[in-house]
Amino acid sequence: MNVTGHILIIDDEATLRKTLARVLQQAGFEVTTAESAEQGLDFLKTTRFDMILTDLRMPGIQGLEALKLINANYPTLPVVLFTAQPDVNSAVEALRHGATDYLMKPLKPEVIIERTRSILLKKQTEKRKREITQQIESLQAELKSLEERESSILPAQPVNPSRVVDKERFIKRGPIVLDLQARRVIRDEQIVNIPPTSFDYLVVLARHAPDVVDYQTLVAESQGYQTDLRESQELSKWHIHQLRQAIEADVHNPVHLLNVRGTGYRLVTD
Repeated sequence: MNVTGHILIIDDEATLRKTLARVLQQAGFEVTTAESAEQGLDFLKTTRFDMILTDLRMPGIQGLEALKLINANYPTLPVVLFTAQPDVNSAVEALRHGATDYLMKPLKPEVIIERTRSILLKKQTEKRKREITQQIESLQAELKSLEERESSILPAQPVNPSRVVDKERFIKRGPIVLDLQARRVIRDEQIVNIPPTSFDYLVVLARHAPDVVDYQTLVAESQGYQTDLRESQELSKWHIHQLRQAIEADVHNPVHLLNVRGTGYRLVTD
């Protein structure tokens, strides 16, 4: 992953401020400098930064006070403090108030670059993970909505499985009966609403019951296409979740739809 970012350097010492800016610019980062905490805080009101490097001890607002203000208003913005005076108590207090790191002067260019890249890489990775999670949740919500829409058009009249004579139409496993023609599930003479694709997963599990069906076979027989192991695990996990919501009395302690870790799922009805 290409690590980039806009960095704000706050230091009252002009030489150090310019040196840090040059080092980070040569490493590919965009840099803005401020000669005081007050100026740095003003910049934050109008410009988006990805990280802040600030001296701990400066005239006016001290670095620790600036840290508290930054953390209160921009809680996800990484802040690295540095100082020429070793003070364990100050370091601990800085970390307690939200500092990402605490460095001692003299600052070595390679350390600054490495630490900056490490912090920004972590930030970018966490942001991408949140984006992916949101996309997955959105797709799952859309999938659920579509399957519920399909399910809502199915006939809703109750069926007594004891009167059924067409063996090819029905699969009976314990208290669970699958009506292959109407594509619905009957449990204890009551219709259970299950999304259409999840119904296909239950059919496959019922046909193989009580044997284990591995993830890839489950997807292939339910949805008609081949997947790699990871994708098949994710697809199966989602549909088993849907089925457990409909069939299990306690979804957190399933007794019918059991996961055989690393292998697949099986249907148990006895």
